[in-house]
Amino acid sequence: MKFTAEQIAEILQGKVEGNPEAEVSELAKIEEGAEGSLTFLSNPKYTSFLYTTNASITIVNEDFEVEQPVNTTLIKVKDAYKAFSTLLEYYNQIKLNKSGIEKPSHISESVTYGEGLYLGSFSYVGDNVKLGDNVKIYPNVYIGDNVKIGNNVTVFAGVKIYSESLIGSDVTIHSGAVIGADGFGFSPGETGEYSKVPQIGNVIIEDHVDIGAGTTIDRATLGSTIIRKGVKLDNHIQIAHNVEIGENTAIAAQSGIAGSTKIGKNCLIGGQVGIAGHLTIGDRVKIQAQSGIGRDIKDDEMLQGTPAIGYNDYNKSYIHFKNLPRTMNIIHQLEKKMNNG
Repeated sequence: MKFTAEQIAEILQGKVEGNPEAEVSELAKIEEGAEGSLTFLSNPKYTSFLYTTNASITIVNEDFEVEQPVNTTLIKVKDAYKAFSTLLEYYNQIKLNKSGIEKPSHISESVTYGEGLYLGSFSYVGDNVKLGDNVKIYPNVYIGDNVKIGNNVTVFAGVKIYSESLIGSDVTIHSGAVIGADGFGFSPGETGEYSKVPQIGNVIIEDHVDIGAGTTIDRATLGSTIIRKGVKLDNHIQIAHNVEIGENTAIAAQSGIAGSTKIGKNCLIGGQVGIAGHLTIGDRVKIQAQSGIGRDIKDDEMLQGTPAIGYNDYNKSYIHFKNLPRTMNIIHQLEKKMNNG
């Protein structure tokens, strides 16, 4: 799909300097721009590339003044970086705007769905599923019975959504994610064997949630595992049964949260963090990467280490950690002097 400079300027509420009919069909970095591509300049250290780029159109800040001739058509806007981000989002919406039901796929007769549905090949949608408007389900997706999905939801290839899961609007679920598998519930017997505890709860995912590739969210034993509004989950995260994650919390890759832990709002949790079960994590908590949490955490705490301690305490302690061999050597020398004295 091609767009002219005039059309792009209208979308961004910008001003064209150059050829308003210049056409682009792809996006590029300014140093790699080729004919037919659109790029942007916001960082001054890349200014030199403006005069050598072959990109057909370049978005710049409205106060930018060229110091020598350019071959590219300029679109001047208030904030070039934000404008380019807006175009990326617009481009993504166009690229993902598929519709229709591909074959072979299975959609139960009891399913209800709104406008703009896309169902990719080899997907399965079970009984009594309810899908809102503009739901995009890519190939090889499984959606179990009695699932409800809101409006403007994208489910990428290979996702598995088990029965009874409830998903809000404006949610994105990336490839390989599994929503609603059984929680890790087993009861030990007298002779060491384990009996499975039935997991009869569900998963609730509220609006504006993003779930990364390969992330797993287990159904509750009873009640619900809940991912609140605005949560952002990276790739390969494990959320156990009956966990609750508060609004606008972001969790980086390879973290694991054990059963029945409650995490507050606006928390930032780094990669490879492990959080034990049945804990309460407060609001606005920051946990550094590879930390291990085994206790309740109050609001606004910042933590690092395993087991995690206060972030500032950890940094102070680290000075002694890295000097420990030298310190021990000094102690040994002093001991020798005392013994020989």
